[in-house]
Amino acid sequence: MIKKVLGPPGTGKTMTLLNEVNNYLMKGVPLNKIGYFAFTRKAAAEARERFLNKHKDYVRTDVKFFQTLHSLAFHTLGMSEENVMQPVHYEQIGKELSIRVNYYSESDESGYLNCDNEYFKLINKARIKNISIEDEFNTNEWSREIDFEVLNHVYENFLNYKKAYNLYDYTDMITQFVSNKDKCPQFDVVFIDEAQDLSPIQWKMFDILNDKSKDIFIAGDDDQAIFAWAGADVNRFIDQPAIEEVLQQSERIPQAVQEVSNIILDRIQGNRKEKIYFPKKDKEGNVIKGKVESIFNFDNLDINNDKWLILTRTVYRALEISNQLKQNNLYYKNMYGKSFNNKFYKSILRWTSLTEGNLISIADCRDIYDYLQEPFNENNFQNKMTVRMEDLGFNRDIKWYDAFVNADHNEEFYIRSMLSNGEKLSEEPRIEVSTIHAAKGGECKNVILVLDNARKIREATSENVDKQDEENRVWYVGVTRSMENLYLFKSKKERYGYQL
Repeated sequence: MIKKVLGPPGTGKTMTLLNEVNNYLMKGVPLNKIGYFAFTRKAAAEARERFLNKHKDYVRTDVKFFQTLHSLAFHTLGMSEENVMQPVHYEQIGKELSIRVNYYSESDESGYLNCDNEYFKLINKARIKNISIEDEFNTNEWSREIDFEVLNHVYENFLNYKKAYNLYDYTDMITQFVSNKDKCPQFDVVFIDEAQDLSPIQWKMFDILNDKSKDIFIAGDDDQAIFAWAGADVNRFIDQPAIEEVLQQSERIPQAVQEVSNIILDRIQGNRKEKIYFPKKDKEGNVIKGKVESIFNFDNLDINNDKWLILTRTVYRALEISNQLKQNNLYYKNMYGKSFNNKFYKSILRWTSLTEGNLISIADCRDIYDYLQEPFNENNFQNKMTVRMEDLGFNRDIKWYDAFVNADHNEEFYIRSMLSNGEKLSEEPRIEVSTIHAAKGGECKNVILVLDNARKIREATSENVDKQDEENRVWYVGVTRSMENLYLFKSKKERYGYQL
């Protein structure tokens, strides 16, 4: 049996799957015969923790099959971490070929290569689509600056490099699993979350798991399929024959936000599943209205309190917004982490601890000395495991900003300003800046969706229905991260932004 769970935003796809896991356990199916696979490590970890919180009789080692598809392939084939391609390897190949390669990540183990080199992106997309390099080159999705002979040369060197150093990437994990399907574990039931984002080569893995299990559940939402640019095959998800269940009650989306999201859905022209879902309600059963407001700047928006998620279409725009927040002395995080130097702040906390008469370790003491006028002298701390303020030669009443003469003054001013504003720097930031793609699966009470800086994207998709549909799905995901208030940051010139 194949069952498809269609879940619009906030309708509880993951909870539905976990409830089905519980049903199979009650039927007597052993946990090691249940496979639960999420699209990213983060999603897999969240599902695993939710399961363990509900089932106290199990421990982490019992849920070994709560993982990503890549992890299943990795462990099934007995692969080693030291043989996995790292950013330095891609950069080394680039140096050998005299081409620039800035490698960012493997998109949280989704398998989608995240780098700025068109040749490597094309090669990986062809592989996860399970087509030839030439066929992908001929799709006309790529810059005409790509030379086919150079492409073949890069691909050949890429293969030779991996072979020479016995390396493999995330796509290799899946392709090798498909080639060694007899090694796939036998399951009674398999669950795959966010299946709308699976690539063609991952769908081959699905076919193997389907053959190796009695029942299989796939959950997802085609309206939130935003990885077509990287090779995801949403049509396979839509067209997969299965018993279908549509989840209809959202526990996230208020009415006003739903109305905006429906405007976007009406623009999708291609293949999609028609779904109806209802906005969230309060405890008395009343529909929660929510708020949607257009803004043209941050000046009249109070973001000094409460939690905020600021979403942009591009990394470049996210960094611009981040710089604005820093100039306003606001505490935030983005794709690169927290907005301040964490080592510096930890040294501040340790200095504060010393002023209170506490001990700190020698290692922590060394970090502090990076900001003091005098360098760390090993001879002064021989045979000491911990130190007091007196060991450093300072009085307890001296403030860190007076002692840290080697600190970056801009960073010092920024931290002091945030502390004076009441920001709790020991906690997670109230404000997060993210691209829409990176925020998929997330939610927040207050969402600012930055609609400007999208002109080039709209121009690139103007004559391609599939690309238009994907673009609209991206903005749909952005809108539906809001749990209460949605602020549409619009460009003052309409032609420079997405229209809502």
